[in-house]
Amino acid sequence: MTTIEIDIHSLEETQQLAHKLATLLTPPDVLTLEGDLGAGKTTFTQALAKGLGITRTVNSPTFTIIKQYEGTFPFNHLDVYRLADSDEDLGWDELFYGDAISVIEWAHLIEEDLPKERLEIRILHTGDTSRKIVFNPIGERYEKICEAILV
Repeated sequence: MTTIEIDIHSLEETQQLAHKLATLLTPPDVLTLEGDLGAGKTTFTQALAKGLGITRTVNSPTFTIIKQYEGTFPFNHLDVYRLADSDEDLGWDELFYGDAISVIEWAHLIEEDLPKERLEIRILHTGDTSRKIVFNPIGERYEKICEAILV
């Protein structure tokens, strides 16, 4: 499967897409999330977390780098923006191959530490409330997830 692109026209559509994706995930799935500032990465992650049964408020972990939540499955939310030009290893293997689902914002900054198989998600501004969400599955598991998203 190649990349899929989904046009979103409202916050509600973003939330619906994230909820649908949440139903398809199991540990140790890894999703990378890229997009300009204000594109909606954290909003997407909040909706995904809600779909995973997380009731706590999910906000960007920019200053803490990693926030962990309990829901249907353990959930790691990482924002690695502050790790640019850093060689710091925060125990990536334990995070990415453990018993949690992980979402990594600004993942390109730790590219060499990411699992070979993952779901890359890019959120692009296309208007005031509209976005294009691009899914790039890397690996058979993530191809199947993307096929299910389209159903």
